[in-house]
Amino acid sequence: MSNQASNQATIKVGTQVPNKLANKVSIKQVSSAKAFDGLHQQYTHDSTSTNCNMHFAIYLPPGASTEHPVPVLYWLSGLTCTDENFMQKAGALKYAAQCGMAIVAPDTSPRGDAVADDPAYDFGQGAGFYVNATQAPYKQHYQMYDYVVDELPALIEANFPVSSTKSISGHSMGGHGALMIALRNPHAYVCASAFSPIVNPLQCPWGQKAFNGYLGTNDIQDSAGWAQYDTCALMQQAQPEQYIPMLVSQGEDDSFLDEQLLTANLAAVAAHKEYPIKIEWLSGYDHSYYFISSFIEHHIGFHWQKMHQGKLSKNCD
Repeated sequence: MSNQASNQATIKVGTQVPNKLANKVSIKQVSSAKAFDGLHQQYTHDSTSTNCNMHFAIYLPPGASTEHPVPVLYWLSGLTCTDENFMQKAGALKYAAQCGMAIVAPDTSPRGDAVADDPAYDFGQGAGFYVNATQAPYKQHYQMYDYVVDELPALIEANFPVSSTKSISGHSMGGHGALMIALRNPHAYVCASAFSPIVNPLQCPWGQKAFNGYLGTNDIQDSAGWAQYDTCALMQQAQPEQYIPMLVSQGEDDSFLDEQLLTANLAAVAAHKEYPIKIEWLSGYDHSYYFISSFIEHHIGFHWQKMHQGKLSKNCD
């Protein structure tokens, strides 16, 4: 083991200068495993946003320390997933280690016996859609937008050797979350990317079901309506000074493409707005982690390049 890797293995949570959140919130480590000379760890904590215990995973690359904090890629997973799917299946940790990038993967919803649920796979626990619910019984816990945008980054920056430089990515429902959150917070993220994202939930069955349940009947005149969580609607309203680089990879053999993902709608809006997004149409690929693992190196490189404004290490070229 190199000295750099050895130092990484002894990093303790909470070694950074604490902020007001760190003084209030304690986190509990539930697992730790060495991977590519870095550490993959899972934690739980009581969330003030979701009013329940939340899980997240973090990968810290070798060499991360309070003296050498690393940038963070936030990954949002899709329907039925937890913090584990991406970390275990995507093959991203190798490239994050090479680049010196942390990855944080939250759960996809609040969970627990006291948290409202639904028997369907596409609503309730495991399907939070990264919105702030306004309808009972979901509004008590389903505040995933606030959790991902505000609470989780503050907790990560207070307790781990990371910098404030961050980007965001995701898959399917998580791709929706990543693009939507980046469009609403363009100064918080250096870039965003997505695999097979739900880009126009206003117009697809998955989105309509989730938004109706979490947000109630849509009122297009209401600033708190569904459009605030729709990537196409948000991009249509974006101003050039709010543009950030984006990358979307979409498999052409994805069985959800025409009914649920509606990627062509995003392409049309992006062309009209001259938005700096690259949409890649990839022949023969479907919606699975086989697809994600085939192109995750490309996405990690995209994020690292934007994090460092083109100053890319040779390992990430």
